[in-house]
Amino acid sequence: MTAELDYTVNELVTALVASEIRDGDLAFVGVGTNGRAFTLAVGIPLVALRLAQMTHAPAASVYWGNLLEPDLSSIPDHLRQDSFTNWHAAASPADVGYKCDMLMRRQFDVSFDSGAQVDAYGNLNITALGDYTKPKVRLVGCLAQPEHFAFVPRPIIMTDLSQRTFVEKVDFVTSVGHARDGRTREDWGLGPGGPSIVVTDKAILDFNSPDRRMRIRSIHSGFTLDDVLGAMSFRPVVPDEIPQTPAPNAEQLRLIREKIDPRRVLLKV
Repeated sequence: MTAELDYTVNELVTALVASEIRDGDLAFVGVGTNGRAFTLAVGIPLVALRLAQMTHAPAASVYWGNLLEPDLSSIPDHLRQDSFTNWHAAASPADVGYKCDMLMRRQFDVSFDSGAQVDAYGNLNITALGDYTKPKVRLVGCLAQPEHFAFVPRPIIMTDLSQRTFVEKVDFVTSVGHARDGRTREDWGLGPGGPSIVVTDKAILDFNSPDRRMRIRSIHSGFTLDDVLGAMSFRPVVPDEIPQTPAPNAEQLRLIREKIDPRRVLLKV
């Protein structure tokens, strides 16, 4: 729980992410493994989307893995293979090629992404650590994340703050952020895109700075600027005044706890 407050960090960032969802948005949520990685990549985004549907964005929808518009009003008690098979959705399983075609046609409004490294300009690495030809660690690979940052207007990065993850320059660019080696997206021949915000366990960051370098947008209650800077291997843009991340209100907490995820299937870690 956050210091002296009756909500968890997961609930805090879920409400924040929900506020980023607009009515009519189509969001893409990938698949997660388990533990904290699942909560960040899948749990928080799905609860946030359902919260948005129940409050200000009833026409928002989601493409999760291979489920097109799953019914988020009835989340299964356990997320097993048969849960996906039997989950009511507009299409299940949806064709992967169709999904990729939708990406390149810019039919998604939001995507949720994470990685082993993210740098000062929002470049993301989920491919390899160290020299690509002789890596220290070979990671999962690109999946569809290059397309997310190339064709989705408002990608959201979901990852906890750590010096190992937040680096000045990623070892390998899986997804192109806002600048690299002194060149902008436009210099690289890319159109509008790149991450909109970075949601972490201590702060919300964005790229609303003159050169699109990562900037602290707000800090969560219970944490300080030193806590945030100490968990990063580079210094982001620090505004003169940094607001506190808005707390979830009583109705948002009620919906999350009683209606959307009462058994903590999605927000368990």
